[in-house]
Amino acid sequence: MSAYHELVARLDYPMGIVTTVADGRRSGCLVGFHTQCSIAPPRHVVFVSKKNHTHDVAAAATALALHLPDRSERRLAEIFGELSGDDVDKFRLVEWDEGPEGLPILRGCAGWIAGHIVDRLGSLEDDHTGFVIEPFAGDVRAPLHQLGFQAVQDMLPGHEA
Repeated sequence: MSAYHELVARLDYPMGIVTTVADGRRSGCLVGFHTQCSIAPPRHVVFVSKKNHTHDVAAAATALALHLPDRSERRLAEIFGELSGDDVDKFRLVEWDEGPEGLPILRGCAGWIAGHIVDRLGSLEDDHTGFVIEPFAGDVRAPLHQLGFQAVQDMLPGHEA
């Protein structure tokens, strides 16, 4: 499937930063796979790598926050994409507030949504789990000039996908 990999590598997926909390543990990571998946009721799916520190926290969580960084917020993307929660408390490096249901809400993003996890997608063979969320809170703080995959593909991930 080399043609498949070559074609999808050229796409400019919108990047997001997911944060969550469960059992007193906070975690967050840069995600390249997320999309709206229902209009009524409103639903969004966020895929998190099973190798990522955030995956285990999200698996125990009841809600996630998805932040949409602007192109100017690359440093925030670097922190959540290049560092691993296995080694670093990323939240000590950024400004954030405790949001609804205790979710960490990053101050430096153009907008965010928080959603209750209503379903999980994937099989044992898949390298990511899809967390389907139903939004219950959010904020639009600034115009969004989307940070896309092509702008961050040179980053070195904190974990392999």
